[in-house]
Amino acid sequence: MSDASYRDAIFSTPLDRVARFSFDEKVVACFPDMIRRSVPGYGQILGMLGLIASRHLRHGAHVYDLGCSLGAAGLALAGTLPPDAFRYTGVDLSPAMVARARETLAAECPAHAVEVIEGDIRRLDYRPSGMIVLNFTLQFLAPEDRDAVVARLFEALEPGGVLVLSEKVKAADEQENAWLVERYHDFKRANGYSEMEISQKRTALENVLVPDTLEGHHERLARAGFSRSQTWFQFLNFASLIAFKDA
Repeated sequence: MSDASYRDAIFSTPLDRVARFSFDEKVVACFPDMIRRSVPGYGQILGMLGLIASRHLRHGAHVYDLGCSLGAAGLALAGTLPPDAFRYTGVDLSPAMVARARETLAAECPAHAVEVIEGDIRRLDYRPSGMIVLNFTLQFLAPEDRDAVVARLFEALEPGGVLVLSEKVKAADEQENAWLVERYHDFKRANGYSEMEISQKRTALENVLVPDTLEGHHERLARAGFSRSQTWFQFLNFASLIAFKDA
């Protein structure tokens, strides 16, 4: 196994035609750097997952990580909880992500019960789970598919279970949203991205990543049956919510 990852330079040269963004082998190769430089607060969100699980997860319960990419949430849980505390299933649609995640988890937490499967979270046959992590995944589904997915996740959760939902969000107020987007671009500039990289990636993500408002997320969670939800983290236009199913 190679643990090499590379600097994200995918959009660093002019492209005659900017293709739709996809989680292909080029993205997998530089994904850790891309996430670190592109997603404000990602490390803090991961760091809290183990603490949230230690408070809310029944010992030995199953955990889903949907849209798991390289299995970072599984690594975060394994870094906090002992091997017998949970069973983990990572799910991703990208074969390249799945292959790398399997290698990484096998190498980093061999004593834990972890698996990674290739699958579409809209069609997965879910098993009962105590915790479901949906980190920056729902935003890549068609908006008309999101209610049904969240409703299925509510049904899959055991009584007392929690859903952690992290997303890029938009503000309902246009002026507020414009300010957040501008400061997010400042964040990317400060992390070394050029104007061309910022512009070309934005084009690649158009109609691929479609954000909701925070209010829209909370309303969807309520419609699915969650008794309450709260925003526990926000950094610019990136946020994480937790939703609770009654015991």
